[in-house]
Amino acid sequence: MVGAVLTHTSEQLEAGISRQVGFELRAIAAGTIADRLERAQVGAVFRFNGFMARKNRNSKALVFHLTDFELIS
Repeated sequence: MVGAVLTHTSEQLEAGISRQVGFELRAIAAGTIADRLERAQVGAVFRFNGFMARKNRNSKALVFHLTDFELIS
């Protein structure tokens, strides 16, 4: 299992007003996805697929579980 912090930045339209959005998201990957993530270039731009789940059974914190990703630039 591999852990990572993903960074997102974009411009979104909300109620007709442009808004800058940015956040960091904790993520984990397992199996072959973890192997690929370890080899991924830090700072490159990717599209990630996965799901959100609690960090553990007793936690309210969420973590993004990666199921796939692809380089987009």
